[in-house]
Amino acid sequence: MVFFLDYIQHKRDCKFKQDERIERLKALTKYSGPFTAEDKEIIDKPIEELVEEVQEGDLDPIDLLHTYGKVAVKAHEKTNCLTEVMISEAEGWIQDGSINFKGPLAGIPVSLKDTIRVGGFDATVGYSSYVHNKLPEDGGTVRLLKDAGAIPYVKTNMPITLLSFESTNDVWGRCTNPHNNKYSPGGSTGGEAALLALGGRIGIGSDVAGSVRVPAHFSGIYSLRCSTGRWPKAGFATSMPGQEGVPSVYSPMTRTLNDLTYFTRSIVGMQPWKYDHTVHPLPWRPEVEEEFATKSKFRVGVMRTDGVVDPSPACLRALEMTEAALKEAGHEIVEIDPPSPYEALYLGALLLNADGCKVFKSFFRWGEWNDPGADQMDFFMRLPRPLKYVYYLWVKYVRKDDVWAGLVKDWHEKSVYEQWKLVSQREAYKAKWFDWWNSADVDFLLTPPNATPAVPHDGMKDAVSSCGYTFLFNLLDYTCGILPVTHVDKDLDKLPPTFNIKKLNGVAQGAYKLYDAEAMHELPVAVQIVGKRLEEEKVLAIMKRVEDALGEDKYELLDID
Repeated sequence: MVFFLDYIQHKRDCKFKQDERIERLKALTKYSGPFTAEDKEIIDKPIEELVEEVQEGDLDPIDLLHTYGKVAVKAHEKTNCLTEVMISEAEGWIQDGSINFKGPLAGIPVSLKDTIRVGGFDATVGYSSYVHNKLPEDGGTVRLLKDAGAIPYVKTNMPITLLSFESTNDVWGRCTNPHNNKYSPGGSTGGEAALLALGGRIGIGSDVAGSVRVPAHFSGIYSLRCSTGRWPKAGFATSMPGQEGVPSVYSPMTRTLNDLTYFTRSIVGMQPWKYDHTVHPLPWRPEVEEEFATKSKFRVGVMRTDGVVDPSPACLRALEMTEAALKEAGHEIVEIDPPSPYEALYLGALLLNADGCKVFKSFFRWGEWNDPGADQMDFFMRLPRPLKYVYYLWVKYVRKDDVWAGLVKDWHEKSVYEQWKLVSQREAYKAKWFDWWNSADVDFLLTPPNATPAVPHDGMKDAVSSCGYTFLFNLLDYTCGILPVTHVDKDLDKLPPTFNIKKLNGVAQGAYKLYDAEAMHELPVAVQIVGKRLEEEKVLAIMKRVEDALGEDKYELLDID
């Protein structure tokens, strides 16, 4: 009986939030209709010009809110990307002095992942048990944004548990890819990516295994994974409070590269360590930005595979296009052999789920839908150890798959003793990378962001372990940027006739079961630019150099309807 009552409350709370969102959207009558010439001018204008016009009184912030409110409403109709709609309240914040319109982000509407706390609004993380968890005051990150002049106006969709490259939950429903509604926009910051691809300006997401980078790759936008302590994370809800084996970071996401650089520079310039005790008092370093904006020749380390899942033809083509452009621009391409990325996948997976998946499961109500990928992790975690060991033996010695066998063998809850050993191994692994990079003497790494483009809905059941290209750099805490390059081409990116999925390891099989160049035609494909720890200025400068090198092959943003 208790279970039944829990399920009834779950359904009621989901309906309450969905009805509330419908009513808030219905109230936005002046945010409907086609884009005007003024709207299109605002969307296309460089962010620096918009800020200057607001600061000098030549542009009313309410006009910016009207444009981007219209963008958000249209994007939501297409992709179901919004959760909390704060546009009406944002109109009040503009009028009541809550926002400093002399700051570096004066008047710029900013969208936020649903997890970020805004006073008076829930931060559900996709759990119905989190409904009605609103706090009266803004969290530290939102206070900083308002002091910088930004206007928080919507929050965006994500997967329940936050452990997926999809963005679906019972509370808000399924978010779809802005290029193809049969595919995921990415996760866990998928709603943010969908909105930005469809005309949004700047946004903030979180990343523990690729959650701002994979959505950028899947949806065709730009993102930066900051190192821990560089970007504020004060005032947020989560599915895994206390998880520090692989720390989550909050980071910027934008529609254009120029916006990404400007946004990051502006937030660091606001001295975020005065809003959040976890942020390092490290000011923006223009001299580093300038050094890599003008350096005549880069040594570029190309990571062609993570050794677990080779990049699909579409992702390999994007990598090779970028490599060729850099070579043509006079930069040196370096073949690299770094410490095993598989070791990072193994350690990271165990550290992230050392609790046996108990914490993220503790917030579920009876009958609540779970993401297929998170459900797979939980299934193997709950499998009795004797059965798991028999399965491991079969995978290793019958299927002869050392990769999948190695991940399965130790997939169980860890004691404190075992976790400490894993942390020790993590630090030793980071030291190996530190030494390797110094000896390789490369300026940055060029890698795929994922083995495939966007996954189809519910595809994470198969692809849950295919995250090595991003997860590696969470474990290392390196700064990474995502740069969209091209789109899937159904003719150029077909699998070769000789391809045999049965010859792949279990992780790769899960990824390639979902790869279909014809079905994926026109989905975005990106590359990942990787620097060392706390190298945000450097990575952003290099991203600009890479995009400039691509020239006419530069990525074409999705048209705004």
